[in-house]
Amino acid sequence: MTDRQAMPLQDPKERAKNFDEVALGYTDEMALAEASRCLECKNPKCVDGCPVNIDIPGFIAHIKAEDFDGAIETIKLTNALPAVCGRVCPQEVQCEELCVLAKKGKPVAIGRLERFCADYERKKGVTPPVRPESTGKKVAVIGAGPAGLTAAADLAKEGHEITIFESLHDTGGVLTYGIPEFRLPKAIVKEEVEYIKQLGVDVKVDYVIGKIKTLDELRNEYDAVFLGTGAGLPKFMGIEGENLNGVYSANEFLTRVNLMKAYQFPDYDTPIKRGKNVIVVGGGNVAMDAARSALRLGADEVSIVYRRGEDELPARKEEIENAKEEGIVFRLLTNPTRILEGENMTVNGVECIKMELGEPDESGRRSPVAVEGSEHVIPADIVIIAIGTSPNPMIFSGSEGLDTNSRGTIIVDESGKTSLDNVYAGGDAVTGAATVISAMGAGKVAAKAINEYLSN
Repeated sequence: MTDRQAMPLQDPKERAKNFDEVALGYTDEMALAEASRCLECKNPKCVDGCPVNIDIPGFIAHIKAEDFDGAIETIKLTNALPAVCGRVCPQEVQCEELCVLAKKGKPVAIGRLERFCADYERKKGVTPPVRPESTGKKVAVIGAGPAGLTAAADLAKEGHEITIFESLHDTGGVLTYGIPEFRLPKAIVKEEVEYIKQLGVDVKVDYVIGKIKTLDELRNEYDAVFLGTGAGLPKFMGIEGENLNGVYSANEFLTRVNLMKAYQFPDYDTPIKRGKNVIVVGGGNVAMDAARSALRLGADEVSIVYRRGEDELPARKEEIENAKEEGIVFRLLTNPTRILEGENMTVNGVECIKMELGEPDESGRRSPVAVEGSEHVIPADIVIIAIGTSPNPMIFSGSEGLDTNSRGTIIVDESGKTSLDNVYAGGDAVTGAATVISAMGAGKVAAKAINEYLSN
């Protein structure tokens, strides 16, 4: 059996100073070698682990036969964003986790092969899709993020007229404002969105539903509505000092860096404080993205402060490893209690307390408990809070009867249908902050239900 092909990467010392993509992608030879590891199972479990149901053995078989065109065509039957998924999807806990080879060794690198196929098509030139005959039915999709783009693509393929309403000045949602250039180049997101536009999808940017139009108005103008508004409202800890100059939510920090290209200042006129000692509070992928971005902006030291241990870090192992290689400091079993004030309302350090793990909480993870007498101060001039987000309630303005829960997320049934007759929802607006691929999966489920609703 051929060894699993390692992904070529930029040297850690070099990449920590630039925003170029870290992972460099497979060569043709590497892709062929990796595809040869697939056992072509008669009952492939890997497909069960894919939220968008890609025919994984099918596209890998095309790679084996050096039919790269056939491979990307197979992927695009169910996935309109393959270049995105191949880069940011957590395959290790989805399709690859169910690969037969994972039982005794390393699974087939399904995500890397998907990226290879998408990159092959980009270099060769993307073939414009064939537009189906129009059904005359109109669907409004609110939000041009992963859930909205996926729902729009699937519904457009059915012949429905789709209009996406995006509140920001660019499309992609979290793909554009949240994930850094070094993990997901924005040019790739733009090309994926352009493919969806070629299906006949109309996109209106700078269009805030809840302000320009209400949800109820859209319901009257369109046959169905899909809510893919994400979870863009940041959470804070509620500790002293969070109002100081130099404290960012991860959302604001990453939006300035990514969507508004603050890292190219002054070419892009987006100001951002470039700290020397940066603390990022949180342990998920967003925390890793913020920490690695701060390092590239010129910080001397960037620390991840997380109240649990390394085994409990929710970020992808790949992102944790990359962060460590680049020099990010991990201060685990540590929790901020106060942000200290310096001159002119600036940050002058973070007071923290050591933690230890106690009994499991409702999620099954062991609850962190403060260790008395362990207070200490970590030097900092910038603090980035990355502890989660919730849906922005603005979308609900002027809407009657849309049920939400205590967390502010939209309540839906298994098909994605909300409490309103012709309104469906999916992604982070329903689940709270989750993965790109889970949002895409929810978009597909809702699109199928919307199509059935319109057909009837």
